[in-house]
Amino acid sequence: MITKNIKNKVCILGIMVAICFSAKAQNPLFPHIYTADPSVHVWENDPNTLWVYASHDVPGTNHHATMFDYHVFSTTDLKSWTDHGRVLSVDDVSWAISHAWAIDAVLWKGTYYLVYGMKERATGMFRTGLATSQRPEGPFTDIGFIKGVEWGQDPALFVDEDSQAYLFWGSSNSCFAAKLTDDLKAIVPETKIELTSQLTNVFEGPWVHKYQGKYYLSYPGLQNKQWPEIMYYAVADKPLGPYEYKGIYIPQFEKQSGTNHGSIIKYKNNWLAFYHSAWISGVSESRNVMADFLEYDKKGAIKMIHPTKVGLGKSVCTILLEAENGKAAGGKLDGTQTADSQKGFTGRGYVTGFDIDEDYVKVLVQLAKDEKFKLRIRYAAPKDTKINLIVNELMYNGSTSTWKDIVFPKSDNFNYFDVGIVNLRTGDNYIKLTSQNGNINVDNFLLEPISEN
Repeated sequence: MITKNIKNKVCILGIMVAICFSAKAQNPLFPHIYTADPSVHVWENDPNTLWVYASHDVPGTNHHATMFDYHVFSTTDLKSWTDHGRVLSVDDVSWAISHAWAIDAVLWKGTYYLVYGMKERATGMFRTGLATSQRPEGPFTDIGFIKGVEWGQDPALFVDEDSQAYLFWGSSNSCFAAKLTDDLKAIVPETKIELTSQLTNVFEGPWVHKYQGKYYLSYPGLQNKQWPEIMYYAVADKPLGPYEYKGIYIPQFEKQSGTNHGSIIKYKNNWLAFYHSAWISGVSESRNVMADFLEYDKKGAIKMIHPTKVGLGKSVCTILLEAENGKAAGGKLDGTQTADSQKGFTGRGYVTGFDIDEDYVKVLVQLAKDEKFKLRIRYAAPKDTKINLIVNELMYNGSTSTWKDIVFPKSDNFNYFDVGIVNLRTGDNYIKLTSQNGNINVDNFLLEPISEN
């Protein structure tokens, strides 16, 4: 009996510890979608917001050739995150055919640039593309690829304090760097340098940040030419080196992907390290973004990071899809159009012009697994307005059993309407809204995850 009681107490204690640990855990950061290669930034015009630009792994595939698009995430407190949806895809890039691999971003002369690697249709060579947006969350419009860069995988764009821009790139046991022209559209040929010999075990994925006047180049590499990748770093007095190898800052860890790819940033007086793993899927081709606090010792060496589920602390990620983004975000406007005359919208505007029943707005939701969400739609309407909602080709009415009309109440200003719970599937999902009696302005679709606890 005593033994049984002890076992029961141990069991209860174990459950309590597990519950407490779960309540604090939040690695991976965005469990609803497979994303990798995180590029993290705090833009100078908004120091309160942290942005993560990431590649997207398609669930159920067994290779990286199917990577097709990119996502952007943001937070103002490391607790509440927003997935802004698809911001660029291979279909949006006329010169590219496949392989939407690692990306970076930069705010340059008032414009946001996405810097990304895709395979060129004409040659099959990896190029370093450029796309622009007037908003940090996109969507982005392709403007071509950077001239002078061949096999430009894993690009990282670093802007120094003197406003000189540098491009770093690398793959297959190599790393290169060069100054960029003032329009970012080409490297300055005479400044191109190979850094491979300076970076012990380098394989790909360079990233540069500055700490106490020194330039830190971090990168994934192969120890003894064996997978999986480990995160290393080197330090220099100048952006183009020479670099002195310093060591490992993320060693091998359980359930990591075969690859790794990271970025380092200072945010609200804390240094953070972002990278990816296969903690959810257990499959190297289905990865998730991870993050941990990063520390330096008194000599400027990066202290070793051992990934844990705690990460940056407990957080939640909602999905915010701007209706007006349409095709650029994987959705569609049919018979409707965008406008910005009514004030109070989010993003770049809203969708209006629902003149007949067939007019609609459709948004794309991408998920790693089947999942339930609470759907809210932000709108304005001069009178009570009936709408039809179709989720993945099925009429949706906010009920699992009986049909009923959905009526958005009159609202002179933009407000959210709680539609109800939607069951979404693994992969691509489409939510389509039509209006039966018009005169409605649709601002955005907000999806909040349903807690499983």
